[in-house]
Amino acid sequence: MLVSYKWLNEYVDVKDVAPKELADRLSLTGIEVEGLESPEEGLKKIVVGDVKECIPHPDSDHLSVCQVDIGEDELSQIVCGAPNIKAGVKVIVALPGSRIAGNVKIKKGKMRGQVSNGMICSLQEVGYSDSMIPKEYAEGIYYLPSDAIAGEPVFSYLEMDDTIIDLSITPNRADALSIRGVAHEVAAICDKKVNFPAVELKEASEKASDRIKVSVTDTKDAPHYEIRIIEDVKIGPSPQWLQNRLMNEGIRPISNVVDVTNYILLLFGQPLHAFDYDKLGSKEIKVRRAKENEPLTTLDGVERTLNSENIVITNGDIPVALAGVMGGLDSEISDETTTVALEMAMFDHTLVRRTSQSYNLRSEASMRFEKGINQGEISLAGEVAAAMIAELAGGKVLQGAVKGSEVHPENVEVSTTLEKVNRFLGTELTQDQVTTIFHLLGFDSNVQNGVTTVSVPPRRWDITIEADLMEEIARIYGYNNLPSTLPEGQTVAGFLTGAQKATRKVRSLLEGAGLTEAISYALTTEEKAQQFLLKESKVTRVAWPMSEERSTMRLNLISGMLEDLAYNVARKNNDVAFYEIGHVFYQNNDPKKDLPIEENHVAIAVTGNVTNKNWSGNAESYDYYAVKGQVEELIEGLGLTKEISYKSIQMTEMHPGQTAGIFLGETLIGFVGQVHPKMASNYELKSAYVAELNLEALIETEKAPLVLEAVSKYPAVSRDIAMLVEETNTNAEIAEVIKAAAGKFLTKLQVFDVYQGANIEAGKKSMAYNLTFVDPQATLTDEEINRIMNKVTKKLEEKLQAVIR
Repeated sequence: MLVSYKWLNEYVDVKDVAPKELADRLSLTGIEVEGLESPEEGLKKIVVGDVKECIPHPDSDHLSVCQVDIGEDELSQIVCGAPNIKAGVKVIVALPGSRIAGNVKIKKGKMRGQVSNGMICSLQEVGYSDSMIPKEYAEGIYYLPSDAIAGEPVFSYLEMDDTIIDLSITPNRADALSIRGVAHEVAAICDKKVNFPAVELKEASEKASDRIKVSVTDTKDAPHYEIRIIEDVKIGPSPQWLQNRLMNEGIRPISNVVDVTNYILLLFGQPLHAFDYDKLGSKEIKVRRAKENEPLTTLDGVERTLNSENIVITNGDIPVALAGVMGGLDSEISDETTTVALEMAMFDHTLVRRTSQSYNLRSEASMRFEKGINQGEISLAGEVAAAMIAELAGGKVLQGAVKGSEVHPENVEVSTTLEKVNRFLGTELTQDQVTTIFHLLGFDSNVQNGVTTVSVPPRRWDITIEADLMEEIARIYGYNNLPSTLPEGQTVAGFLTGAQKATRKVRSLLEGAGLTEAISYALTTEEKAQQFLLKESKVTRVAWPMSEERSTMRLNLISGMLEDLAYNVARKNNDVAFYEIGHVFYQNNDPKKDLPIEENHVAIAVTGNVTNKNWSGNAESYDYYAVKGQVEELIEGLGLTKEISYKSIQMTEMHPGQTAGIFLGETLIGFVGQVHPKMASNYELKSAYVAELNLEALIETEKAPLVLEAVSKYPAVSRDIAMLVEETNTNAEIAEVIKAAAGKFLTKLQVFDVYQGANIEAGKKSMAYNLTFVDPQATLTDEEINRIMNKVTKKLEEKLQAVIR
């Protein structure tokens, strides 16, 4: 928010407080000042010039030779190339030896053989940006008021002798997004009185309600909506003072009517919109939700396709404006406008924000509707605007405002006690001091039985609870005046939740397995987000991405970790083993309406060697079994070995023969395996092995209680069994059959040989297992072992058609 020091002084007299001091005080009370700027700073010897004569340059088809009165005894000759230069206008003249914008020094010289004593300046050349300059002067020099005195410095005529205070307004202090709001704040800080001169609105005898009908379909969308009608207006440029004020506030002057709406926006923080009444095509205004795919061409000339989340202003049928965001092109104010329909409104802040974001239409008006407006001055802002339009555009205001809905804000009463204030702030304030602070803020208060009840006006809608009063007292008393104290009492240790403890254990287990933690971006491309998926999901795109490479919330951890591997390998760090714990963002609903579901995952990504070549052995590369072993260590460390199983699965991004799904019961919660060689080559990796698991599912699973058993004093018995099975039979299937048949005495089952090739039938494979049996109560006999092994053999033959070798 840019605040003019001169404009501020019209409502609160702080001339005895220098701009720099005022900025310091504002910063100390919670409204950050980003900077101070004086438009005339760095400029010198720039005066008013009166062009007495203007003739074409004899040797140029675009230059003019001007004789200019600069307040000296003789006219000064200046060569000018502006297309709009002419005799009889007052202009900005940079004298020889002057400094203009950019610290450029102007010297006396010649242009095409003609002497030029200085320069006739455009607004750009004295520091104004193109976006603030009236369009009629964008390509030429600027005309000063006709009463400007030749030879005097131009700064006062352009109000460049002002100081502009740049305020950084936080969302909770949207009341300071207006000059009146800042005036109240400054008055409280500097112990001054605010004075807002009354504006007399003269209305004609004709009623506005005879010219227009206003209705609101849903008052939740537009709690307040009213229209005023101003007839017989004459569109033209605004007076110099209004143009100066807008340009100093960073707004381009357009025309008297439009400039008034922008002026009121800055003064009251109340966005207004002016319609050309005759272009509406009806005598009705209706506020409603847009229909799906309903078209509207906005003021920027872009046709937009609307949806049911947009509030629109219609002429009873056709949309003429996007409520709170931008007006329609077909009803804009133009030079032919003679009757103005002036809108004062309040719209649902959430819908305004969604609309402005979805169409990329951020404006000063939408920002204020989003953060909140002063509900107590909506109609007053309209009255002041109507009176100004009548004065500056020569119109007449019809009687009354036609309202479709209306809010009736009341003061909010909030209570506290002196004891709470001092305990909360650590101060020793008296009741008189607290009462004085509320008086400075413009709040009525009364004290009864030690309780202070404060009546907060609608202009401070951010104050609703007792803590808000504490903040106001601290601000005005001065944060720098609050005492500094050290905490007292014993140090109380915090505690971790079960999930936090489990996550720390996961880190410890993975680091113990030789992995290093990595943290990768949560934002990626839409293509990478949809790779390595554990389940189907819509993508969630960021509304304002920094780049397309960081435009979409990730649905997996692996793609980011592969980027980390590639980054290291490209720098000759070839042996890399990473793990990451982080959120992925699933979206089951409409990404534009609903937030994604965050799910905590853990992932592993490795490449290169597990161990390097040394004197005692050769290098050992990472392979599927090394990574699966790390996953099994993690599962075992979490006490979930019995609940977890592994089955072969197919994933587009993974090697078809070296990928296993990780199942918790019957639910797929992860995978482990080799990245498909084509995918690895995309990252310029020779090979990569990865795993990703749903960490939340692992942590939330109820674990079997740990039961300690003494080592059996009876010997274990070991037997081997080899069989011929179909090559499609998996180890998991075979092990399940063996365990079910072997019974409770089987304590260990391990595959020790797999063979396919010579002497083995095509489509078959040989599998050999070692079975270990222990009876904790007695020594197992050969007869018992043989009986168990016969049962295992029978089940293998029945269920898998295995041939025992």
